Amino acid sequence: MNIRRWLAPGIGVKRWLGVVFLGLLLLALGVAHVIRQVSQDLRPGGLAQVLIDAVTLQFLPYVLRGFVVGAVGVAVVLLGVARVVRAVTEPLRPADEEQPLVEVIYQKRFLARGPRVVALGGGTGLSALLRGMKEHTSNLTAIVTVADDGGSSGVLREELGIPPVGDIRNCIAALADAEPLMSEFLGYRFPGGRATVGGPVETQPGGLGGHAIGNLLIAALTAVEGGDFEEGVRRMNRVLAVRGQVLPASPTPITLHARTRDGLLVAGQSNVMRTGGIERVWITPGDVAASEDAIAAIAEAELIVLGPGSLYTSLLPVLLIPQIRDAVAAASATRMYVCNVATQAGETAGYDLADHVEALLAHTSSDLVDLVLANDRFDAHVPDSWGAEPVRLRWPPASQSPPRLVTDAVVAADNAHHHDPERLAAAILRAAEREAPARRHSGASRTA
Repeated sequence: MNIRRWLAPGIGVKRWLGVVFLGLLLLALGVAHVIRQVSQDLRPGGLAQVLIDAVTLQFLPYVLRGFVVGAVGVAVVLLGVARVVRAVTEPLRPADEEQPLVEVIYQKRFLARGPRVVALGGGTGLSALLRGMKEHTSNLTAIVTVADDGGSSGVLREELGIPPVGDIRNCIAALADAEPLMSEFLGYRFPGGRATVGGPVETQPGGLGGHAIGNLLIAALTAVEGGDFEEGVRRMNRVLAVRGQVLPASPTPITLHARTRDGLLVAGQSNVMRTGGIERVWITPGDVAASEDAIAAIAEAELIVLGPGSLYTSLLPVLLIPQIRDAVAAASATRMYVCNVATQAGETAGYDLADHVEALLAHTSSDLVDLVLANDRFDAHVPDSWGAEPVRLRWPPASQSPPRLVTDAVVAADNAHHHDPERLAAAILRAAEREAPARRHSGASRTA
């Protein structure tokens, strides 16, 4: 039992321990007053007087007497507190918990004081962001796209009429405390699916083959809630006790459409992601309602992060929902776009940083973003299966008032195609902290 760790700032123990000490001090003063009164009424030299003098250490000098009594009292109190804490916490400790319980409590209290962060998007980019950000705050909300129409999510969407759940599952797993194990469990796919070249496992309608366990769990919880998809996802958050919450962008599945510069029309996220030369994307139904919880989280946020993730097939399907786009535009929080570290074969082949920002603003509004965070490290390891190129730092975009650019080394050293979760989260929080004074000054100026 590490007493010093229990007394560390942030645990919330010292204040109540102080109350206990104050109570004991008052009790001791009361007892001392009684002893003093009783001793005055005793016969000098009598047995009772001798015993009281011995108990109160009258044979020691006055200063030493107080020191000895005080030291013994502190030692006894600390021993008692340690034993009480152990007796209370020992039954609460998980059998397989490697961290001491005091570390778990400290971590949760520390994270509860973190900034209110909302992240929008989907895919592996958003999951990487959440893995890093959950180490800094538990006030974290992920608003996830519901445009996916391929693989297990596509089959469940077609058979059950629910929004796609694959990206939601990945984000929930990323926010779980036992993240590596939970990702492996929720991502396990039943055998029998048909693998596609360069793509996900295809599922067969009517069977379990190719379905991920996490997808089926969300679908089952939705059915338990009478078809309420949002409540089903809330249940999934509670079942896994994630740090923060994961929300669907809408309780209604949406379909993504694209038009290329050659006039080709493409429907469906799985088709759009393989399409190059995209000129415009849109969603149907165009007036789809957003999740009420998502709108509330955006309004209360201190920091809104757009991306990282596939520009046309993960991020824009969320921002093209009118209520979400308007909520982000009206938010008082710092709004930061995190650009991908690499292009994607098909939808963003050949795009540089300015191209990404121009496409984002053209589909939303010119003042939607305050900051842009881009990677400036280009010596990371390139995988053998590399089918893209690093996003070049051309800046500024063709805009009258471009957002401010911040660069940092946020790429994973062993994979130039992915963000490093820890570096990404730290870079985002540093940039947001530097931005905060300017936003406060700007807000004060507008108020004046």
